[in-house]
Amino acid sequence: MSHETMPTRPASRSATRRALAVAGAAAAALALWALAGPVAGVDLTVRTGGAEQPVGPASVAVTSVLAGLAAWGLLALLERVTSRPGRAWTIIAVVVLVLSLAGPLGSAVGTASTVTLAGMHLVVAAVLIPVLGRSARGR
Repeated sequence: MSHETMPTRPASRSATRRALAVAGAAAAALALWALAGPVAGVDLTVRTGGAEQPVGPASVAVTSVLAGLAAWGLLALLERVTSRPGRAWTIIAVVVLVLSLAGPLGSAVGTASTVTLAGMHLVVAAVLIPVLGRSARGR
């Protein structure tokens, strides 16, 4: 078996950590959805295209996972093209978080829905930013 075909431990550990971060971010968002919606009775609704649409667990999970995978992909790209990928990625991630808050602030129906949906953005970021940032090669 050649050296080229054997996976390295650090890469495997990094991939595992990153996968857990993506899953953890989705779990955190779903936990907040469950606490606010079914438990506390907050009507999580957004306006899209002039119509109101409820925010369900599938959309929360899918959106969180897609955001996590995009974050992971950006980090992998930055690791190839820059000497300080962790720093660059963290700065970009914070900017994207701030921009992402425009979604719930502009389209959520009602204060409780706005606060809850913004909270989901924040909990996803609270998991992804530190975990993925620390997993970067050459932080």
